[in-house]
Amino acid sequence: MSGSVPQNESVDAFGPRPRPVAESGTRLAHGRPAPRFSGWRILAVAVVGVMLTGPGQTIGVSVFIDPMVATLGVSRSVVSTMYLVGTLVGASTMPLFGRAIDRVGVRRAQVLVGVGFSVSLASMAGVSSTVWLAIGFAGIRMFGQGALGMISTVSVSLWFERRRGVAMGVLATVGGAGLATVPLVLNAGIQWTSWRATWLLAAGIIAGLVIPLGWFGLIDRPGDVDQAPDGWVGDPTTDDVASPNPTRPSATRAQAIRTSQFWVLATIGVATSMLITGLNFHQIDLLAEAGLSSGRAAAMFLPQIVGSSVAGIAVGYLIDRVGVRFVPAAMMALLITVHLLATGLSSGALVVFYAISLGATGGGVRAALSTILPGYFGVDHIGSIQGVMTLAVVAGSAIGPVTLAVVEDRLGSYQAANSALVVIPAAVLVVALFNRAPAAG
Repeated sequence: MSGSVPQNESVDAFGPRPRPVAESGTRLAHGRPAPRFSGWRILAVAVVGVMLTGPGQTIGVSVFIDPMVATLGVSRSVVSTMYLVGTLVGASTMPLFGRAIDRVGVRRAQVLVGVGFSVSLASMAGVSSTVWLAIGFAGIRMFGQGALGMISTVSVSLWFERRRGVAMGVLATVGGAGLATVPLVLNAGIQWTSWRATWLLAAGIIAGLVIPLGWFGLIDRPGDVDQAPDGWVGDPTTDDVASPNPTRPSATRAQAIRTSQFWVLATIGVATSMLITGLNFHQIDLLAEAGLSSGRAAAMFLPQIVGSSVAGIAVGYLIDRVGVRFVPAAMMALLITVHLLATGLSSGALVVFYAISLGATGGGVRAALSTILPGYFGVDHIGSIQGVMTLAVVAGSAIGPVTLAVVEDRLGSYQAANSALVVIPAAVLVVALFNRAPAAG
């Protein structure tokens, strides 16, 4: 009968559930050995991809600001404004990039993004006006922070399902730890040569690594090499297969953004990105109120890495083992804790605990959203859906520093500002408590 579902499929909220497939390491019905699971290689390539977004991330760009200000003869406020404009322009393109990833696959997408990212970085070496600066910032934020990071996340989403939480935790943890070394490398390049030469060096590194890793290291989908997520493989000539975890059917982008679940996740992402970016951007001044020198305040980024690493793995593991029901709300509770700590910081152990909690919030939310999004809506259109999510999150990061600066200016201190801003995660926490996965049909 027309429109009926095959007997080996069931129906879910967004369409028919495909039949399960057999586990890797077994032999297929016709005797061919199951191929070795390629997902771990994909995860490794994705981790490197996250690390290489560094020159387009705030932590990478930050080391160029002072020498660029001195050379170009513009104020920090002008550079900051151009950075805000570039970030918002770059963020606005993420839905287009997400749709392109779905259409051409992660392999070709990474090659094209690698070309665009390297050209954008090279253009930064020739900046001579504020307009050029804004265009350059838009390019490195678009291709680096946005598109390349999104490709890495989508790649892992396609290759893992039962173990997606742990895989995303590894991506967030190891990739984040690698990102932390980028400012050190770029700063060394500036000291060794100049800021213009270092932009060119970064462009060469991106072209030499991102492009070949994408072409030779990535595989668009497991089915392209007779595999499936988590290492399960199937023989198309027989239905004599079994799996404890059949793949969830997928929502389109239009279907996903019509659900309340998507917007709850987006709100969590925006709130976290906005508030954490604001706290990091103003960390030196904020911790100066607590009596820390600039050197000790800068050193607090190290405990953040520890917190992010532990939380990324832990949250991913918990999602795989116990599900996602209360994870979003728990992340907002942690963000509330961070802001409450920021209202009463003093030198010593409390500052270290604050830094660890700040890192844990960022790492935990990144791992949670990367895992929950494909879990809710499937992976067939995950690039398009992730593109909208990335737009929201990057926009949140763009307005975070300005928001905290304005509130601090009005209230007179960072402690008072954080007391006021705590209402944001508190409100999101209430909404997140009532969030449930899209119902199966």
